[in-house]
Amino acid sequence: MNILLLGSGGRESTFAWKMKQSPLCDQLFIAPGNAGTQTYGTNLNLNPLDFEAVKASVQANNIQMVVVGPEAPLVEGIYDFFQADEALQHIHIIGPSKEAAQLEGSKAFAKSFMEEFNIPTAAYQEFTLASLQAGLDYIDQQTPPIVLKADGLAAGKGVLILDDKEEAKQELKAMLEGKFGQASNKVVIEAFLKGIEFSVFVLTDGKSWKLLPVAKDYKRIGEGDTGLNTGGMGAVSPVPFVDEALMKKVIDRIIQPTIDGIDKRQLIYKGFVFFGLINVGGDPYVIEYNCRMGDPETEVVFPRLKNDLVALMKDMDEGTLDKHTIEEEERSAAAVILVSGGYPEAYDKGKVITQMDAVEGSLVFHAGTKEKDGQIVTNGGRVIALTSFGADFAQAVAISKTNAEKIQFEGKYYRTDIGFDL
Repeated sequence: MNILLLGSGGRESTFAWKMKQSPLCDQLFIAPGNAGTQTYGTNLNLNPLDFEAVKASVQANNIQMVVVGPEAPLVEGIYDFFQADEALQHIHIIGPSKEAAQLEGSKAFAKSFMEEFNIPTAAYQEFTLASLQAGLDYIDQQTPPIVLKADGLAAGKGVLILDDKEEAKQELKAMLEGKFGQASNKVVIEAFLKGIEFSVFVLTDGKSWKLLPVAKDYKRIGEGDTGLNTGGMGAVSPVPFVDEALMKKVIDRIIQPTIDGIDKRQLIYKGFVFFGLINVGGDPYVIEYNCRMGDPETEVVFPRLKNDLVALMKDMDEGTLDKHTIEEEERSAAAVILVSGGYPEAYDKGKVITQMDAVEGSLVFHAGTKEKDGQIVTNGGRVIALTSFGADFAQAVAISKTNAEKIQFEGKYYRTDIGFDL
């Protein structure tokens, strides 16, 4: 079948790499893609949020499956757009409906869902500008750190963790007055949970589900998890502390109740659920839901997934997911992300990338790259993900770090301590 993959990051590079291995994949198109995705298929210069342009491309290229990488098209309703058009209804859309995507698109929606179905998460209250004073009073009653979350999508920047109540009050006011645009018209204030985070992924048709390899990512820019949050500086899979006992709790208390809740609410959900979890003294809590695969976790999850990804997604959409048994690579995988100097704040683009052909023993997944005048140049904050296998995560990280030294571009930075806390 011909497949269209929407997105342009490291996640999409990994999707493209994995899907191209499937005998079910004839032609692969990536929109807009990057300098690396063109290795696996044809890049198309279109915006994934321009649904009419997506439709035109689907019809022009005889597409049978559309895989939605990033969250924004799902939250904006691309699934519903296809279902509402008779000419598109037969196409496999991998992703939830607009309403179901609110599990990621609205923190308040997600918190209400978890409360309804008794899914463990931090205590919270939600506030708007009209209830600002109540929000300020609520902060006064809390014990720092104070966690403020913009309700809507804010490109990963809408979560603030503050140690000072007065600063938290100022930030609440700024958020409700538009600091993150419409995303912070509503703000969720929640209790701070102390523990260690990890990421769990399932593929579901809204009733049955299959568990994918577990991962852990590293969000902070600085060594030892210091500095500003980023989209992710690296990841490992599997996660040493996620043992059988902890996973049983995750399945019984979080995954199954979530899928049951989706079913009970009659939400249309045919895609990936990303559970952002935290282990608090041996008990898992949900920090957030995402309605798609994570980045950079995908760069370690899919390399460890032995199954045919296209077959899994096709059968999921057709309601026959149960016939599959997930098989995982026994070795550990680790990804180290090379980023542009200045990221996650202001950074330059267009820096020439060299020595990629010197990489040995690592998979190279492009993130923020493009081709210009016959050269590959930087085109984003996160530039390249290097994924390696090892007997354990430390060995895998070491191989990725060796190759991170080889690739060159002006301002290159990467963390050398991925997995330091495991």
